[in-house]
Amino acid sequence: MKKITIFSLHLGYGGIESSVVNLANLLCKEYQVEIISTYKLADTPAFDIDDRVNVTYLIDQHKPNREEWKDAVRKIRPIRFIKETYKAILVLMLRKNKTIEAMKKCDSDIMVSTRVLFNKWLGEYGKKKAYKIAWEHNHHHQDIEYANGVTNSCRNLDVLVLVSDSLRNFYKKKMKEKGIKCRCVFIPNMLDDIPKKTSKLTEKRIISVGRFSKEKGYVDLIEIFAKFHQTNPDWHLDLVGDGSERNKIVDRIYQHQLTDYIKVHGYLKKKEINELLSKSSLYIMTSYTESFGIVLIEAMSHGIPCLAFTSAEGANELIQNNKNGYLIENRDFDEMIHKMEELANDKNKRLELGKNAREFSLNYSSEIVKKEWLKLLKRKA
Repeated sequence: MKKITIFSLHLGYGGIESSVVNLANLLCKEYQVEIISTYKLADTPAFDIDDRVNVTYLIDQHKPNREEWKDAVRKIRPIRFIKETYKAILVLMLRKNKTIEAMKKCDSDIMVSTRVLFNKWLGEYGKKKAYKIAWEHNHHHQDIEYANGVTNSCRNLDVLVLVSDSLRNFYKKKMKEKGIKCRCVFIPNMLDDIPKKTSKLTEKRIISVGRFSKEKGYVDLIEIFAKFHQTNPDWHLDLVGDGSERNKIVDRIYQHQLTDYIKVHGYLKKKEINELLSKSSLYIMTSYTESFGIVLIEAMSHGIPCLAFTSAEGANELIQNNKNGYLIENRDFDEMIHKMEELANDKNKRLELGKNAREFSLNYSSEIVKKEWLKLLKRKA
């Protein structure tokens, strides 16, 4: 049985981390799978990992302190700033040294890098005969410097896996321009589970799941819901997640006096999220940027119509406008509210879009995605 090692930055909450765990669980029947995680953020991973998958942590005493460092700068605390800067440098040095050391010692037949910063190290220090794969989850968002960084980091790798076909075409062209032989392949993220029953779409509940960071646009979602609530006072909003914007989001909820109508759940286990989805009738994404949007597929698997701004690039490839949801151009709040009201007041339309959403989500089942991964892993570059 061949061995696969997946290098992950951490195993906390996040789209990349969920994808890492899903892939490991998917492949552990055919391969000996291990995950090497740089940081240990908690006693247990955020997502359930199959017992057959071996997990190794490289750093368990130190954690990234970006938010603490930024807070020291914002509050002008010189002594704390010096301490946090020293800690940040220490953590970054440990991250590089520990990861490179692990790559040098790794005896796996296949090695998968899940971060741009790992790609170059894997190409330089990974076993020469190993099949080396970079797995890029982020969208370049027209940031050419970032895109060039991704491209150059794959110079000594065999394959670059992209989560959308448009990204595959983009990086295939970039590789050719730079004379890099790394092959570009499109494999979508997958649903780890497809619910047997879908939402009845009868409850007046809206849901959104994700990290509470600025690029996810949750403050905008509060503003949108506040206006929507004026004409639809019986509807409620469930927010699932946590992050640096949490206090700002909660403050905005209080400002609009919506504490009885918006619930901030924090991070929840998969089972708990599924329970909320099964009672929801609309899924709203207000992200400024989004590479793939697995949360959209998860919502669709419950038969829920999805609405998103076109600024979330990944949503454009998942939401078929007026078929399984709505795409709103130019971050037009009024148009988003209009479409929400349309679906809130038209059960038949909700059911129509929800049925199409469910059917679309089946394209991302673990069985289908697994075939693509096995095809890639069995084909040497």
